[in-house]
Amino acid sequence: MKTRLILKPGQKGTKRLAEIYGDALLCIRFRYDEDSRTRLKTVELIVEKSDWTPPPARYAAETLVSLRIEAANMTLRSQAKTAGARWNPEKQLWVVKYGKIVGTTLEKHIQVDAKDNHGKPKKHLYVYT
Repeated sequence: MKTRLILKPGQKGTKRLAEIYGDALLCIRFRYDEDSRTRLKTVELIVEKSDWTPPPARYAAETLVSLRIEAANMTLRSQAKTAGARWNPEKQLWVVKYGKIVGTTLEKHIQVDAKDNHGKPKKHLYVYT
């Protein structure tokens, strides 16, 4: 099933549903099922609203973090270089400021359980300052 169109309240084609659901209407989606040859119109509604405090950031933007990227993965290596990452041959890891990779695919490659150069496991993160 594919979604081809998402409309926000106030856009053309949302008037009737906006009247029904009011401020609870978040969006309207048009989904297409090729197998059954049908179009489905779905609505996303807000059913509860409450206060929320976001958790503190895991790393400050200026904190240096280590990235483990496979040598054969040229795409990620290129992205790391573009973000300003530098190769650390001692640790066999890329090092970059967290603020340069936040929200990118590189963020998933942060090495949390890094090992020192003798292969012994470390209990903490590699954080270079």
